Amino acid sequence: MSQVNRQTVSYLRRRFEEVGLEPNARHGQNFLIDLNLIGILADAAGITPNDVVLEVGTGMGSLTALLADHAAQIVTVEIDKHLFQLAREELEQFDNVTMLQQDALKNKNHFHPVVLESVRSALDATPNGVFKLAANLPYNIGTPIISNLLISELPPPATMTVTIQKELADRIMAQPNSKDYSALTVWIQSMCDVELVRVMPPNVFWPRPKVYSAIIHIKLVQARRDRIPDLPYFHRFVRSIFFHRRKFLRSVAISAFKDRLDKTQVDSVLQAMGFGTDTRSEQLSVDVMLELCERFRALAPNWEVK
Repeated sequence: MSQVNRQTVSYLRRRFEEVGLEPNARHGQNFLIDLNLIGILADAAGITPNDVVLEVGTGMGSLTALLADHAAQIVTVEIDKHLFQLAREELEQFDNVTMLQQDALKNKNHFHPVVLESVRSALDATPNGVFKLAANLPYNIGTPIISNLLISELPPPATMTVTIQKELADRIMAQPNSKDYSALTVWIQSMCDVELVRVMPPNVFWPRPKVYSAIIHIKLVQARRDRIPDLPYFHRFVRSIFFHRRKFLRSVAISAFKDRLDKTQVDSVLQAMGFGTDTRSEQLSVDVMLELCERFRALAPNWEVK
């Protein structure tokens, strides 16, 4: 019987008891115990023999094993040293899996260099390799993992297929003028198509979280990414414009560019785009946000967030 078919509550409890462990809430350890859903996530990822896959949160290696059957290379990262050892036993048969025991992130805005180098090496060793993310992401790092992969030193992933908190999925898929519309929404939708694969109740995890989860599939649209002249600038701009989302756009923009542009210059940009004094950031579509960014970049090309 393959390892994925053993990830049930009874199996997990037994394995944890054997080594005297309890799930670590600090590391966001909630194990997906519905075997069909593990398969659905793997299927949605659409892994092929040309793919180099990054998985963050190895867990017991259930998803890793499914992905490794199809991928060229897997780089899987687990922060918990005890889980890492258990997963290594489960995955020892796979010679295309690189296991890393560490934090995937250096800080909230950057991946750890070891992770970047491991993925880069796997891509270099795979002719015509395609980079993808597939993971049951720990809730506490869902946002930085997804967001940072679109601006890291690596090629952007062709797809990201992940289990995340449903609240985060709602933010990623939101439309303007909704409570969930945010900087993350604009950042991801400016480059990607997003599909909701499945909503999952708490009882398909062990231990049960207090919230619903979702599997989403994010697909890079290269032509959309190519229309953004300066990705780091746009990333900084969007986060600044949504920093005080309930304030009017004018006051937010004046604050963001206070060391580079005066109020008259900010007003000229907003007036040229037809914005009134009561316009808010959450009303602006992704395309409008891109245009607004470029108008500010023309006036303040070397702007940095203070």
